Amino acid sequence: MSRDTELGDTQHRDQEPPGEPGRRTPAPTAPPRRRMSKRQRARLFRGIQYGILVVALLVLVLAADWDSLGRAFFDPAVIVNQFPEVMTVALVNTITYTAMGFAFALAFGLVIALMRLSSVGPYRWIATLYIEFFRGLPALLVFLALGVGVGYAFGLNLDRSISIMLALGLVGGAYIAETIRAGIQAVPKGQVEAARSLGMSPARTMITVVIPQAFRIILPPLTNELILLTKDSSLAFILGSTLAQHELTQFARNALNTDRSLTPIVVAGFCYLMITLPLSYLSRRLERRFGKGAKTGPGRE
Repeated sequence: MSRDTELGDTQHRDQEPPGEPGRRTPAPTAPPRRRMSKRQRARLFRGIQYGILVVALLVLVLAADWDSLGRAFFDPAVIVNQFPEVMTVALVNTITYTAMGFAFALAFGLVIALMRLSSVGPYRWIATLYIEFFRGLPALLVFLALGVGVGYAFGLNLDRSISIMLALGLVGGAYIAETIRAGIQAVPKGQVEAARSLGMSPARTMITVVIPQAFRIILPPLTNELILLTKDSSLAFILGSTLAQHELTQFARNALNTDRSLTPIVVAGFCYLMITLPLSYLSRRLERRFGKGAKTGPGRE
């Protein structure tokens, strides 16, 4: 072997990195980047949302003309002028109309629900036709038909309170009928079989065993329907009324024209909330106590 070859081999060995002869040591690499977990990403996303909300609220607070808003929505002089009539007349009439409509809707809806479950074909057809018809009509149209149209068509002069009760009852009864039907079908079949084995007739079984249990199941959706009827009672303003017959919406509308301020609308809104918020709380309590119960069919929003 020549001297030049020996010298080249010596230089090559000198250039090899320490370690195992003949193998190169890999270059050090950066540690892998740690990915965020789903919980961390969700926490970051919530934080960004909160930040945006805080910024939006700050912009609103700084940019709003609070003096003008206060005079438009919360004028103390206008608020004082609403009392005591807004409570003693308008609120009382709203509660009265709602109670009358709900009582009629509950009684009529029970009859329709039993017809819907009947083994007699014509009963089922009539009940189905009624339910689909009144669930498909706007409540405003029903108020106009009963409050104005009946008088023009048949020459009947229905009392305003009767017209309101019938309009609320016919619209609400269509939804309540479906709710009651679903509640009856949710009662366990064993309850019916046990009652029949004791010698009860089908009618007595339905009245004393099935219907009481069905109403326990449907209490929450019935409470929701009462809330909806409370809001639907505001449509009574289209029928016209005297001062003593004003409900909350009609009272607020007249005060709005007189005072040229939105404050009466705000006052009427708070009065509606005095009715609906306790009912909403009651509905949630009943749902927790008695469970979700049956699938009570499509309701109103």
